Amino acid sequence: MKYYIIAGEASGDLHGSNLIKELKRKDAHADIRCWGGDKMEAAGGQVVKHIKDLAFMGFFEVLKHLGTILNNIEFCKRDILEYKPDVVILIDYPGFNFRLFKFLKQRQFPIFYYISPQLWAWKTSRVYKVKEYVDHMFVIFPFEKEFYARYGVAVDFIGHPLLDELKPAEALKPQAGSLFNTVAILPGSRKQEISYLLPEYLKVINDFPDYKFVVAGLSNIGEDFYRKLIGSARCEIVYDQTYALLEKSTAALVTSGTATLETALHNVPEVISYKGSWISYFIARALIKNIRFICIVNLICDARIVEELIQADVNKNRLIKELRKILSNEGRNEIIAGYDLLRTKLGNSGASERAADLMMKYLAK
Repeated sequence: MKYYIIAGEASGDLHGSNLIKELKRKDAHADIRCWGGDKMEAAGGQVVKHIKDLAFMGFFEVLKHLGTILNNIEFCKRDILEYKPDVVILIDYPGFNFRLFKFLKQRQFPIFYYISPQLWAWKTSRVYKVKEYVDHMFVIFPFEKEFYARYGVAVDFIGHPLLDELKPAEALKPQAGSLFNTVAILPGSRKQEISYLLPEYLKVINDFPDYKFVVAGLSNIGEDFYRKLIGSARCEIVYDQTYALLEKSTAALVTSGTATLETALHNVPEVISYKGSWISYFIARALIKNIRFICIVNLICDARIVEELIQADVNKNRLIKELRKILSNEGRNEIIAGYDLLRTKLGNSGASERAADLMMKYLAK
């Protein structure tokens, strides 16, 4: 069968790569064309557009790049028509993928949506578009199944694919006064968010002389970009080694997104931050409804497991205060206990295999 998969961000590249592996394992003749990154390509997908040219964050940033986005959409439509896939699998990335719905439906391409956009958080009315155009949703959080079922959308909860990537980790014990204690800095996967947040994280370093700070960089962002932001700050940077870094980290400063869940599943206490342009922030505040938290760890547990700093609260004093808290034994133990609840809520591993099995089952019908 011929599969056309569209992912536009680093997390989509990771989950898309695992889905591709499972599809190829179960379908020896699988032909997969995709929008994604190095991981999807390594898994056997033919990448026609790379995520490094696709990830734009925030309303103002999207508006600035609207011409590029519209050109990409038209290219995508032509590419799909030429390829003639048996199914189109969309992975999150709603600003782009939703614009393909009508085109795909009119041409009778089956549409599977793997990893839901956060419709339960903002612009909930878009769920009616999903119901109209998407043949099946495959969701990774337990509360999402109830959300879609309430609107009559065909949906399966498959579990979170990160559980296949990570093994349960033992919480590291802090060694007071040791220069080998490491604080990981995970500034995000898009240049816009890195530009806003990495400089804020770097401001706390001199207040923690007994800790080594290491930035988790991405090679596709470019070394020069990071170096300009880091300057002479007392920290190191490693590229494409986020999991290895987390395995030896005592705590982490993390930008809101998939990395917050990855950090939690490594049992590393974290402080979560989100900061963007003020225009984007105020628009988001107006649109986001009915949620208490922005961090997926807190959303899944329906409790404040980790601290969230948003916009103006992302400043040196607050970051220092919250980092000191999670470096203490009491603060660490409290967060680790919350992570146990998180794992219970997420369910079992095997999400990518379940997704592939169900997709092939529905296509066979």
